[in-house]
Amino acid sequence: MPDQALHGPPLSVLVADDNPVVRAGLSALLDAHPGVRVAALASNGAEAVSAATRHRPDVILLDVRMPGTDGLTALPSLVRVAPVMMLTYSREPEVVAEALRLGAVGYLVHGEFTAAELVDAVRESSGGRSVFTPSAAHVSDSLGVSYEPNEKPSHLQFVVGQSSEAHPAYAPGLHRRGPNRLEFGLSSREVEVMDLIAAGMNNQQIAATCFISEKTVKNHINRIFAKLHSSSRSEAIAHWLGTAHGGWNR
Repeated sequence: MPDQALHGPPLSVLVADDNPVVRAGLSALLDAHPGVRVAALASNGAEAVSAATRHRPDVILLDVRMPGTDGLTALPSLVRVAPVMMLTYSREPEVVAEALRLGAVGYLVHGEFTAAELVDAVRESSGGRSVFTPSAAHVSDSLGVSYEPNEKPSHLQFVVGQSSEAHPAYAPGLHRRGPNRLEFGLSSREVEVMDLIAAGMNNQQIAATCFISEKTVKNHINRIFAKLHSSSRSEAIAHWLGTAHGGWNR
């Protein structure tokens, strides 16, 4: 079980994105973890500022392009409330640089991280530690960012030091969950799908969260079951979480 769930209330998260499917998928994904809860949703920057002021979340996930007040416009107000992690499709270098200049603690580009890595990023950013996916990391390099080598394969890069041009970063210990999943031989996409299965999502929810069709989800599940030598969701989850071999506490 995550440290946050053991020692205090779950981390509260505000999700701001103008796409209702993205909001629903992120909400379902994050709420499935006992150490995280979605406190509020917003469809633009103005709503995000209002919700942040009202709910005082621990972390804010913020899209860049939204109708009305966009993410960059709202960012200076939001960083006064909580660490803000940009979570967006926008990977233009000037956008990444501007977000960091305005105080974002990190920058994640859709398609460059798994579901499990997103949860890790939320936990890390709650302590002020910065996290970037590859597209954003190329830009943050120019701001003098240095990275901590990851213990396990990951798309994310965790900051241990930044220049004064970017948001200050801290370096609490990196939280990792579960047994060594590499032994199963799953691809990064299969790992993402299996994490969502373990989180209790159905095929439709997984498809919406991963931005793929339900048929593709079924194909992934068939391959996952074969690799995990499982014939059902519950059996696959037991192997995935390690509970079939003595277990570990989620």
